[in-house]
Amino acid sequence: MKLDVIKLDGKKAGSVELGDEIFGLEPRADILHRVVRWQRAKAQAGTHKVKGRSEVSYSTKKIYRQKGTGGARHGDKGAPIFRHGGTYKGPTPRSHAHDLPKKFRALGLKHALSSKAATGNLVVIDEASLAEAKTSSLAKAVKDLGWKRVLIIDGAEVNENFARAAANIQDVDVLPSMGANVYDILKRDTLVITKAGVEALEARLK
Repeated sequence: MKLDVIKLDGKKAGSVELGDEIFGLEPRADILHRVVRWQRAKAQAGTHKVKGRSEVSYSTKKIYRQKGTGGARHGDKGAPIFRHGGTYKGPTPRSHAHDLPKKFRALGLKHALSSKAATGNLVVIDEASLAEAKTSSLAKAVKDLGWKRVLIIDGAEVNENFARAAANIQDVDVLPSMGANVYDILKRDTLVITKAGVEALEARLK
C-alpha cells in the first residue's frame, strides 16, 4: 500500500510504502473488541470496597435473648439483615485484569491500524517536530489540515516541543511508537503517523 507523505504545512514530502501485513488487513470487530476489553479491564482500578459483618461499627453483643420473645432469633446488629449492617459478599479490592496472548495483542494492533487505513483516516507526515513549543502554531496547522480528534504516533521518542504544544490542544494526543495501542487508535477519528513511527511500528509488529 502506497501513501503520500505530507508536512505539517500541508505540502507533499514524497510517499511511503506501507506493509499489507500490518496496514492492509480486513479489520475484524471481534479481535478489536477482545483487545479493547483486555485493555480496559487492565486499566480498571478495582479499589471498590464495602464493609462486611466483622467491619461495621456495632457491638457484637446479642441484641436480645434467644427464646421467649416471639420474634426471630438474632445475634448482633451487624448482621446483613439489619439496616447499616455488614454487606454480604460485597465487592472487595481486586484486579480485573485477565490474560491475552502477546501474539493476539499484536494482531489487534495490526487490525486497528488497518481499520484506519481502510476508512481513509490514516495520514503519514514527514516528522512531528517544532522549533518552539508554541500551541498556537500547532493548533493552526491542525485546523488547516482538517484534523479533528487526532492521535499522532511518532518514533521511539516524541519531540519535546511538539509534545508540550500538543498538550494544550483538546482532542490531540501524541504517543511514541511503543505507546501505540488499540483503544487509543480506535477512540480517535484520525490517525497520524510520522515516517519514523511507521518504521518503528513495522519493526515492532513484524
